[in-house]
Amino acid sequence: MNRLGLTFSGLFFIGIIGFANSQEATKPSQNTAPTGQIIDKIVAKVNNYILLESEVQQAYIEAIAAQSQQGFEAPTRCEVFESLLINKLMVAKAELDSVIVSDAEVMFEADQRFSMMMQQFGGDENILIEAYGKTADQMKSEIESALREQKVIGKMQQKITSELTVSPAEVRKFFNDIPRDSLPFFSAEVTVGQIVRKPIVNDKAKEDVRKKMLNFKRMIGDGLSDFQTLAREYSEDPMSAIQGGELGFFRRGELAPEFEATALGLRPGEISDPVETIFGIHMIQLLERRGNTYNSRHILIKPQPSEEDMLKAERFLDSLRTEIMEGKVEFAKAAKDHSNDRGTSDNGGFFTDPATQSNRLTLRTLEDPILYFTLDTMKVGAITKPIRFEDEREGPQVRILFYKQRYPAHRANLKDDYEKLKAATRRKKEEDILSRWFLSAKEEVFIDIDPSYDRCNALQNR
Repeated sequence: MNRLGLTFSGLFFIGIIGFANSQEATKPSQNTAPTGQIIDKIVAKVNNYILLESEVQQAYIEAIAAQSQQGFEAPTRCEVFESLLINKLMVAKAELDSVIVSDAEVMFEADQRFSMMMQQFGGDENILIEAYGKTADQMKSEIESALREQKVIGKMQQKITSELTVSPAEVRKFFNDIPRDSLPFFSAEVTVGQIVRKPIVNDKAKEDVRKKMLNFKRMIGDGLSDFQTLAREYSEDPMSAIQGGELGFFRRGELAPEFEATALGLRPGEISDPVETIFGIHMIQLLERRGNTYNSRHILIKPQPSEEDMLKAERFLDSLRTEIMEGKVEFAKAAKDHSNDRGTSDNGGFFTDPATQSNRLTLRTLEDPILYFTLDTMKVGAITKPIRFEDEREGPQVRILFYKQRYPAHRANLKDDYEKLKAATRRKKEEDILSRWFLSAKEEVFIDIDPSYDRCNALQNR
């Protein structure tokens, strides 16, 4: 398990965290005949937990893609199998060690992923059943089970590696131990920042939405419609809309403060007047309180900014851009003080690579094609004029972009790639810790491996 870049820690979420996406990836094609379909089988058992051939296959595909994007050598199938086997061992050991994940930790994320899946089928359960041969309840149960396992593994890994640190000397040793002809080749990278301004919607637009919400409430009270029907038709929260507005259980502090205060001030079944949060204007119905959690429905409508609202945001950013270019304020400070994008403002406005938390990232990491093509026309050091764009969740916004630096494609070196090498060093140390843990923990559980994977020698001392 010494292949550069492949680690247990880097792999333990594969096949679990992307459950909804992997289900979509394996969805039967309408043009594909069922003949020749591979029958799944159990390839390992750890106490009462099983590992399926399909899990290994999916994880192997995803691991190859992930490692190639980072410039490192792809893993072998045996390495993937052993990583997943350790996942199952961590789940089994967590049960023995009483490492517990609560329902509340699982339910919210499971509801989100299930809603995303249902969106792919237009909210029609019949299409879901036709595609997978499973009901919505069965699919949701599978998502919850996979998420619970993921979170248990995360807690166990955190427990096992809690004292891990990485020093500069260890990074240098890790780099120097890589054969010169095996150094990874990194694609061209960029450092790009943004300052985003969400237009302040005028009072008239907000009042129009409030009147619409109050009309909904009257319709429900008069028996002319019901909450679920109105949510499906009008709510601008697509994930909950297909569930009739139902959000699922949340703990205190997990939703917007104004939303939570309103919801918890209702009696079960009661419907609120319109309430505004940073996400828009909501009408809320409390469904159930259960200990420190609560379940609610909502209809969300986002008041749309007028042309004048957009122009005000543009004028603000244009003035800020002038101050930055004249040296009156640094870009990073301006982003921290004024940007409405929480994902980048705390990092001085700069985008980060989620794998390394570095400000250097490949253009394909940006994902947004408009952003990609905008950078293609810019010079390093330039700051754009205000640009309008549409955010999927936040709606119309305006931003300025700062193209700070470009790094040409190159072989890995300590000067330019320290953060990547530090992340790889940490993953290698995590791998070593987990390997040692595996050798002792395996004696406390029952492990049975299918003969087809005997070649991997997964239970042998290394």
